[in-house]
Amino acid sequence: LAPSASAAERLTLRLGPLERSVAIADIEQFAQTGELSSALKPYSKLLTPQLQELLNKRLQINPNLTDKFINNLLSSADSPQILEQLGSALPDSSLEELKQALFVSSREEEGLSVIGFLQAYPQENFTVNASSAIAIALQLNASHLQGKAIGPILEQKLSIEDQGKFVSKIDPTAPGSQYIWERTLKLEDQQRERTIKVDLHWARESHGPLVVFSHGYGSDRKFLTYLARHLASHGISVASVEHPNSNYTWIDRSSVGEQIGDILPASEFIDRPLDVSFALDRITQISRKSASLRGKFNTKQVSVLGHSLGGYTALVLAGGKLDLEALRQFCNNRSPFLQSPADWFQCAAAALPDDKVDKVELRDERVVQVLAFNTVTGHLFGKDGLAQVTTPTLIFTSTEDFITPSLNHQLRAFAQLGSSKYLVSAIGGTHLSVTDQGNLNDALARSTLVKEQIGTEAEPLRQLARGVSLAFIQQLTPEAEIYQPFLTPAYVQSLSNSTIALRLHTELPTTLNAWLEISPVGSQPVSLPPAENFSWNKIKSYLSNSFNRWREWIIALGS
Repeated sequence: LAPSASAAERLTLRLGPLERSVAIADIEQFAQTGELSSALKPYSKLLTPQLQELLNKRLQINPNLTDKFINNLLSSADSPQILEQLGSALPDSSLEELKQALFVSSREEEGLSVIGFLQAYPQENFTVNASSAIAIALQLNASHLQGKAIGPILEQKLSIEDQGKFVSKIDPTAPGSQYIWERTLKLEDQQRERTIKVDLHWARESHGPLVVFSHGYGSDRKFLTYLARHLASHGISVASVEHPNSNYTWIDRSSVGEQIGDILPASEFIDRPLDVSFALDRITQISRKSASLRGKFNTKQVSVLGHSLGGYTALVLAGGKLDLEALRQFCNNRSPFLQSPADWFQCAAAALPDDKVDKVELRDERVVQVLAFNTVTGHLFGKDGLAQVTTPTLIFTSTEDFITPSLNHQLRAFAQLGSSKYLVSAIGGTHLSVTDQGNLNDALARSTLVKEQIGTEAEPLRQLARGVSLAFIQQLTPEAEIYQPFLTPAYVQSLSNSTIALRLHTELPTTLNAWLEISPVGSQPVSLPPAENFSWNKIKSYLSNSFNRWREWIIALGS
């Protein structure tokens, strides 16, 4: 679409009986400074700091994929719902005008934003229904509010009293003494028509379990190279598996699809764990025939470490059971605006045939330990699909992770698990904080709604990943007792800095258990009556309740 000759400079803001013409520049000023012009002062009760923060959020989109992204969005199964809610917020607008504003604003160098969308609107003046627009804004901001509310609970309730500096004779974050060998395997699974690349890392004196890495969506087998080398230097062999239909290369191929669901095939929820099992079979065979590899890879005793979608992969291999009925119920009733990226991805699995899930055994008895970092779980396992996981499990969660939000993707999963489990919380960490900075795709780091903590500010998380992962895996070796002190709240808390607070516990705080009970498992769309049916008191009451909901829960649960 060609840019319009006339871009919007003003809009008519409608709220019940109140209608006022407002310059978009005034809204931009509010977003930047928090100051209200005379035209905006009648709406002061609505223009909160939370709304100001939302106005400043930006979504980075690869410029080469902008047109495809918008077309896919507007042709997806969710498009009628998206257009209905947008149409309610912009009542006098046509579909072509909405599309043109999206196309133009998404090409902005700094990313797609609400202000950019308003400025790109192809009318000099247009109407915004404030009640409907705020309803959408509240839904878009739900994950952010959850993270902000959960962080203080995890930080305070899991904190231990200051007992001085943590002292130990050994440092599990320091490199080991062994020289590392590395090799890449290219494995052909002819039955499933998949080519699976695996990076092997090992040392001369290997011991303990084999650790298998499973990457997240849009990543690759290099995503935790720093951690693989760290473990190998301590004699722990690593096999990092690359999943061909959900790796970085797949993103470029899938961009030609016509539906958002094409981005992640439903079959990948079955194929990913099968990739790991196939790789274990082939590594066993290759090791027997290779003098340099013989005895280096203990495929009879395996720890699976997965990040994001790789965390799901690890949990399934350990016995987690998919619950398609629960997943479909959520996906059929979800709001397209409310979803985190992980919620979009998990709903791809709803297309799996029931008989295929029932017939395929995904549990691999060789898997005796799981480390799930920023895992995707949501509704994939229903209310008790993870209760069958009896292997020792470590769940890692970040409160500023808005890709796989902590509450619905890690804390609920942790609560389902039985005994022998650890929860490591990074208050202030983001989705990509633990990944390898040197092997991180820049486009991936910039493709989120929030700034990722991936630089030097995230080094405490990478140190934590080194130390805690090594200590957890060493529990399967004769050195278990030596490394047990590094699986304690005192050690993990000692790695905190002024930016990121780190906590470890084996049970959720009582307050969070109560939160999980009263917080809906899959938030429903925010629904507002038509603006003309609102009185000023009702408007104020509704917005006050919505914006303060999380704060009220914290106070109630902490008392």
